[in-house]
Amino acid sequence: MILLERTSVMNWENAIRGMRNPLNSWHLNDSEYDEDGNYVLGENDRRLSHNLATSGSDHRKFLRQIFVSVDITAPLYWWKEYDTYKVATVANSTSTMHKIHAKAFGREDFSCDRMSEAALGELDHMIAFLEATRQKFVETKEKAYWDDLIQLLPSSYNQTRTCTLNYETLINIYYARRHHKLAEWHVFCDWIKSLPYADLLICVKD
Repeated sequence: MILLERTSVMNWENAIRGMRNPLNSWHLNDSEYDEDGNYVLGENDRRLSHNLATSGSDHRKFLRQIFVSVDITAPLYWWKEYDTYKVATVANSTSTMHKIHAKAFGREDFSCDRMSEAALGELDHMIAFLEATRQKFVETKEKAYWDDLIQLLPSSYNQTRTCTLNYETLINIYYARRHHKLAEWHVFCDWIKSLPYADLLICVKD
């Protein structure tokens, strides 16, 4: 499973203004804010931004200045793949090291939505062991119990991170992962497609 919440897309006005710097064509800028405070691309800016977006990364540098912030809750096995995208990304995560013992373990802490009944049974055994070990650590503060928790924790354990990316990075992610066998990547790519002007600036090859 993967959950994407609290999405914010920022810096449109500055990115679009900078888009016109190379040819000093600021007088053609026709984008503006609507009554709800959303930045709406005018026809001139739509045309130029799309042309640049489809002309390659050297020409669409302005997309690196459109920032996206989102809270992502996903299993460790997904984060391991996400972490290959180190360029132009920032993430603040909930701390496994500091808070693994702070609450009782339950199924809701793990991505198990596609597990067979047999696998769920094994997971329940693992959860019971982890919870018993967590309680022993809370009671005794013996580091050996904490080590057991950290080293035995399944890759299906969910972690939440607040991530900041930009539209250029999202282009790279979308085309690299949209056909991936992990279902979480399909949900992530659908989220990318839902962003403002994604069809114009990100999913330009579809």
